[in-house]
Amino acid sequence: MLRKRLIVCLDVREGKTTKGVRFQDNVDVGDPVEMAQRYYEGGVDELVFYDIGASPGKKDIMIDVVRRVAERIFIPFAVGGGLRTVDDMRRVLLAGADKVSIDTAAVRSPDLIAEGARRFGSQCIVLGMQARRVGESNDVPSGYEVYVEGARVATGMDAVRWAQQAVELGVGEICLNSIDADGTRAGYDLQVTRMVSGAVSIPVIASGGAGRPEHLRDVLTEGKADAALIASMVHLETHTIGDIKRYLSARGVPTRMDW
Repeated sequence: MLRKRLIVCLDVREGKTTKGVRFQDNVDVGDPVEMAQRYYEGGVDELVFYDIGASPGKKDIMIDVVRRVAERIFIPFAVGGGLRTVDDMRRVLLAGADKVSIDTAAVRSPDLIAEGARRFGSQCIVLGMQARRVGESNDVPSGYEVYVEGARVATGMDAVRWAQQAVELGVGEICLNSIDADGTRAGYDLQVTRMVSGAVSIPVIASGGAGRPEHLRDVLTEGKADAALIASMVHLETHTIGDIKRYLSARGVPTRMDW
């Protein structure tokens, strides 16, 4: 079995790491550069930096923060939020990111995926997807609809179908976030994670709902995810990266233990 990855998410707004519940009531929890370095030194496998103010506010992503984070860590580092063009991707990659994550812009302009993959390689292009449980229908047969603009706007698109289309366009990885579970610390949505993971041939990162180490065990085994994204459980210092990896390893979930 391939080793599972543990990824910490840093949602950044106005230069501060912030955390909310279901994309609302965000509070600042620290400096993103210092937090990135702490998680890197603590043994995290990868980091994701989302500029959550860039897309809804139509602002440019904070390249200076990207550059300062990249100077301090030496693990894969993805950046998303406010990336609307191939040139935006290029700027972020030149600032030190290893991958770019596109969400709203990919839905609005699917060709952005293909062009980004052609220019930089599929391994650099991550599809960020916000999915909400809405019930099965003809338009949304999986029962999960894709939302954009920071989970504020419904698209009418089926999550599984969109994942498959994105793979055909050249995306190299999918970060699947459950809007319903986001920030609740009540566990990942195993159903949607399993559905998307089973429908595509590329890695799927589960996001939204992590609160205890057993939640990661469940989504990496029952949910068939290749990696798990966490935020609150380490931002609030209820768990450490080392604690989580030891828990998973002891229960037969292979992790990268070179920390």
